[in-house]
Amino acid sequence: ECGEDVRELMHDGCPVACVSDAPFAYVNVFKAHINVGFYTGAYLDDPKRLLEGAGKHMRHVKLKPGEDLDSEALRQLIQAAYQDVKQLLSE
Repeated sequence: ECGEDVRELMHDGCPVACVSDAPFAYVNVFKAHINVGFYTGAYLDDPKRLLEGAGKHMRHVKLKPGEDLDSEALRQLIQAAYQDVKQLLSE
């Protein structure tokens, strides 16, 4: 829902959201949780502290069954990651 320029691809068995060929988010499914990840997550504003991970660039939000989720904060992270990749592509 970010924009009409978003493409959904499969990469290494995971769904990935891209603008052109530039990925900005992915979903990875595990037995006990789901990760919604961001390729530039280390640079995203995350006031609700949803992002986990210690990678140089990537971060993810871990979703677990039965746990509350701040869906608005997650939506804002997705939108911010989308805007970041669009800006990078326009430079």
